[in-house]
Amino acid sequence: MAAAASLMLSVSSCGLFGERGPVRIAAMGAINPAASPLNGELSATNAALLDATSQGLVSYDGGGQIDTGLADRWTVTTDGRSYIFRLREAKWSNGRKVTAQDVAAILRTYVAPASRHMLKSDFPEIETIRAMTDTVIEIRLSVPQPAILELLAQPSMAIVNKGMGWGPMRARRIGRAILLSPVPDPLAEDPEAAEAAANDPAASIELVGTSPAGALARFKNGYADGVIGGRFSTLPYFAASNIGRSRLVVDPAPGLFGLSFVRAEGFLATDTNRDALARAIRRERLIEAFGLTEWQPQVTLRPAVHTPDGGPAPLMPAWAAYDDASRQTQARRVVDAWRAAGREIEPIRIAVPDSPGGRILFAYVAADFAAIGVPSRRVNMASTADLRLIDEVAPNDDALWALRRLSCRRDTLCNREAEGLIDQAMRNIDVGQRAAQLGDAEVVLSRYTPFIPLATPLRWSVAAQRLTGLRPNGRAQHPLNHVIAAPN
Repeated sequence: MAAAASLMLSVSSCGLFGERGPVRIAAMGAINPAASPLNGELSATNAALLDATSQGLVSYDGGGQIDTGLADRWTVTTDGRSYIFRLREAKWSNGRKVTAQDVAAILRTYVAPASRHMLKSDFPEIETIRAMTDTVIEIRLSVPQPAILELLAQPSMAIVNKGMGWGPMRARRIGRAILLSPVPDPLAEDPEAAEAAANDPAASIELVGTSPAGALARFKNGYADGVIGGRFSTLPYFAASNIGRSRLVVDPAPGLFGLSFVRAEGFLATDTNRDALARAIRRERLIEAFGLTEWQPQVTLRPAVHTPDGGPAPLMPAWAAYDDASRQTQARRVVDAWRAAGREIEPIRIAVPDSPGGRILFAYVAADFAAIGVPSRRVNMASTADLRLIDEVAPNDDALWALRRLSCRRDTLCNREAEGLIDQAMRNIDVGQRAAQLGDAEVVLSRYTPFIPLATPLRWSVAAQRLTGLRPNGRAQHPLNHVIAAPN
């Protein structure tokens, strides 16, 4: 028995099937095969698993471009308000056929008012979701939303039916790993040959969820071909791993990375004081502490998006033209004026991840706040806080996304004037008027200062030469069915 256990350990440590075996991916975070989009935000590990076994109507390819998913083709009506998807032949994991009625019901659940789906509020334009036939589904919008396909391609829009997926891969657990293999073509002329091809170990993926240090150790020691799920919070683990810099894949993804004001009380009650804190941070210095030239500072509330028609350019704050020293001097004057009126400043509670990257981030922010006379202390993300980190990649190129995200949410302040302008822009079918209302909302929200932008979101992976499909892209999406290397 001891010899058998030793043999099993040896086999598992070298990959399930040796050199002709599956591509081995180590993901940062535990695997939960029962994870559901309805339970809120998905970890990178569970998002990758869902995307492999239960793709949405559309998906992303390895370059971050829209690809087919459960729908093998679609059309858009001339008014831009109706998207019609034709479903491919597919079966749930219990063998029952996937129908448009199933899919419509699942999508309606995702966007229902009581849903906890992380993208629910990003679909305000949806009027109806209905099955037109057993294989055709229509999503009808109140106003055109050119970026809706990018939303539908997100892993959290996976089509999951009571825990059952449809593909393009199927999963089974082997020890601590999940073995993913292609779903056989249900329309294949030779079902046995299709099944045999799907079961070829060289066409499979071995997915393991583990700690950041464990994932990088597996890669360094040859037990993984790739690592996924890296963020700013785990970047110091890569620096300590001594893995070659050429193996690092950094995604140039737009989004929000910064500190959101959770409450407006005491010193934080005025726009001027919140603006002073935003001015005080030396962003270049903070980013340099992480030693990654691809990571860029950001000072605007809205990120710059990929497409030229994504709306007006983000509004630069008035203080952006000054250097760091001047900004800190300006911020210090605001703090001094507050104290001169006999008012104290309670330590500001800043919620950041309890990780090496989170502690570095807090140290630099706290030092800049201290330099203008504002005390602070670090708290965990789940704790009561005054400032809380937002670290999110933009799910599409809608210029309104960031403004909606920073206005009247559970973890943000609420300016009713800005919220009203945002609502008007969302309902407006006139492109010019919509852009003007967006600009007005951004001016109001920038003056209100609900958020301290710091940088672009940081997403990174590690890839061996074998993973030619795992490459940087502006969506920070690396679907597992596209990273797999073709058999020799």
